[in-house]
Amino acid sequence: MDFKVADLSLAEYGRAEIALAEHEMPGLMAMRERFGDAQPLSGARIAGSLHMTVQTAVLIETLTALGAEVRWASCNIFSTQDHAAAAVVVGKDGTTDDPKGVPVFAWKGESLAEYWACTEQILTWPGSANGPAASMVG
Repeated sequence: MDFKVADLSLAEYGRAEIALAEHEMPGLMAMRERFGDAQPLSGARIAGSLHMTVQTAVLIETLTALGAEVRWASCNIFSTQDHAAAAVVVGKDGTTDDPKGVPVFAWKGESLAEYWACTEQILTWPGSANGPAASMVG
């Protein structure tokens, strides 16, 4: 999996913060419970650009729980929570040595050139050189 974040060793802390955020976001958690088995987003490829925070991590993991493939970058060079980005890359079932989450391209303090490079990464879907990359951009 391709990704670029500040420090994967922050994933455990990020995972704990995401668990707290899940309790504050009952709507998304209800969607996972109600629609997870149906996989209504199966086949969707979502390239997302929003502040990479623990709350956004809950959104990203909800999209994947509903069947979407997701790639993510931050929309702001200063707003990324590096622990959240690391946790999303590692995923619930991965490790820092074997990440199994979502490709994220974000870290706090990106330069403007790095920001645009990260944005390009979410729009460049591996294995889709001759076809559409993302089916949704948000």
